[in-house]
Amino acid sequence: MKYLKSLLVASIAFVVAVVMANPAAAVAAKFHSASGSVNNAGALVVSFDERGLGNDNIDYTLTADATALYACINGGGNHPKAANKEAFEGSVSGGGSFEPKNGRVVADLTAGPLLAPQFQCPSGQKRVLAAVTYTHIVLTDTTNGTSTDVADTSRVFFNV
Repeated sequence: MKYLKSLLVASIAFVVAVVMANPAAAVAAKFHSASGSVNNAGALVVSFDERGLGNDNIDYTLTADATALYACINGGGNHPKAANKEAFEGSVSGGGSFEPKNGRVVADLTAGPLLAPQFQCPSGQKRVLAAVTYTHIVLTDTTNGTSTDVADTSRVFFNV
């Protein structure tokens, strides 16, 4: 019995020593929530809440695949049947650094939109972003090496 008590005390002392020697190991960064939306400019905005952080700045990256539909719209806000429209695909990314408050970062990151194509609209019409979709959205805490997938999101500005 005395041997078991000694072994238990030694084990506890070892665990305490390891945790005290490496305080970063005690940090358990984890995304509590992350959701995407599309702002009025057509950019992807991911709002997130990450917890279990220390006090140092945390660096983030945001990546996604994007599909943007650009079209020609007349002065009445309509898309004439004969007007040009083109879909473009590509990747978008963004990043930022945030200071945790009480071991937590609640923030927004933005990426995109894809650059407007170079096609010309007929006289009296203007080129606009008609719709955009973001898929395969990934938010990564590069400081702690943790990431989370965010649900696909899209927005239609003009029905074409």
